[in-house]
Amino acid sequence: MHRVIFHVDMDAFFASVEQRDHPEYRGKPVIVGSPPDRRGVICAASYEARRFGIHSAMPSRTAGKLCPEGIFVRPRMDAYREESRAIMAIFESLTSLVQQVSVDEAYLDLSLACRNQPDQDSALRAALPLARDIKGRIRSERGLSASIGVAANKFLAKLGSDFQKPDGLTLISEAGKIAFLRPLPVRSIHGVGPVTAQQLESAGFRTIGDIQDRHGALEELVGSSSINLKMRAFGEDDRPLELDRERKSISAEHTFAEDTEQRAVLREALREMAADLAGTLSQQNLGALTVQVKVRYGDFHTLTRQLRLEEPVVGAAEIYRLSCHLLAVHKLVNRPLRLLGIGASTLVAPVTAQLRLAFEADKTEG
Repeated sequence: MHRVIFHVDMDAFFASVEQRDHPEYRGKPVIVGSPPDRRGVICAASYEARRFGIHSAMPSRTAGKLCPEGIFVRPRMDAYREESRAIMAIFESLTSLVQQVSVDEAYLDLSLACRNQPDQDSALRAALPLARDIKGRIRSERGLSASIGVAANKFLAKLGSDFQKPDGLTLISEAGKIAFLRPLPVRSIHGVGPVTAQQLESAGFRTIGDIQDRHGALEELVGSSSINLKMRAFGEDDRPLELDRERKSISAEHTFAEDTEQRAVLREALREMAADLAGTLSQQNLGALTVQVKVRYGDFHTLTRQLRLEEPVVGAAEIYRLSCHLLAVHKLVNRPLRLLGIGASTLVAPVTAQLRLAFEADKTEG
């Protein structure tokens, strides 16, 4: 049976949901995140806003300067998660083999639906009506658009979904994959970050075609990573879909309007975040064996500290108390904080027994 993989990526997801729900925003630069007069970052930007150079993780104040006419919208994470569930349900109506990568993207394995085709590229072409059906259903049922890459593996499908955004549909055939890859920058290969890319480019490997032509020189440059780079350069990827849907961690963060070390302000932020985490744990019937705190100072130096438990924590009061303990025992509030966050990981089914720490917990609130 020939392998047929889709990568479906929603177009400017958060901003598109806002434009759908607020018709007056359509065609205008919508920026989801903190307003420009407050400290914070951008979560997402509509394509109209991206023309001004706006991108996610950009400071809100910078975005405000680049796009003075931008419409800044507070994130509605509950709405986006609910929309994501509806979109994933569309995928699952076609195949049970769905790997959700994030709130707005997923891999689908449609190999079974195209099993009667004589060769690989025939199977890929036979999948195009299914891709168009998915795009049509997302548009008609959800009022949104998506881009889809169709290929024989995850690496190529991911490249395809990003190739003709927004509202794109790209098939990368086995016969044409090497030519498709040749002009792309080496940064297009999944796992090639800025440091590796700079190393490769300095050695003359600027495009994937350079790796195809000179792959023998890679091993001295990047060691064992050369094997993976060679495979990707020739469009090879045998990774299966990861169908384990267990959630690995949850977290919450708060960026303060002004750097602060006031205990009352920090405690209130901790209480709100602890309640948020506990609510999510309760909804999913989970407990956490690891609690983590994260602090960021005014110079952007960031620290995290965590505590592993013997039995899972489930309640807001327990999460709050443990977070305070971590802040105090590690003396993290030794200067004003720009950001404070807490997280819960090693998620398991909860128990009703009283929480027992691996050591005697200090009850100081910090």
